[in-house]
Amino acid sequence: MTNTAKFINVAVCGAHMTGLPLNTQLTSLGGTFVQEICTTPDYKFFKLNGFTPARPGLLKVANEGFAISLEIWKLPIENYGAFVSGVPAPLGFGTLSLADGSCVNGFLCEHYATLDAVDISHLGGWRHYLKVAS
Repeated sequence: MTNTAKFINVAVCGAHMTGLPLNTQLTSLGGTFVQEICTTPDYKFFKLNGFTPARPGLLKVANEGFAISLEIWKLPIENYGAFVSGVPAPLGFGTLSLADGSCVNGFLCEHYATLDAVDISHLGGWRHYLKVAS
């Protein structure tokens, strides 16, 4: 059976968002903006240490989570591997649950990196964090 999918949707929640420093990593691979949407309210969101430019970490939790704003981008499937392979630990890719009931591949963070990070979940997203932090 041949895979006829030409694009894959990818969720980004930080420096890869429209107008932010790493967005060109998506656009240079043929990525196009689809929509802004929120996760389901079962995530924590952290400002991670040790990244330039600054980056957040999204972590799915069992309790006391929040809905986090993010962007969905459509990426040509042949470029998906190149994009994902450039993601540095402790960031990675997994399945995110969205407020509209759908799921999408997107950035997640390994738990250990959140232990010394700043919890910014209450802000609801990276753009709001950037406004408050400036």
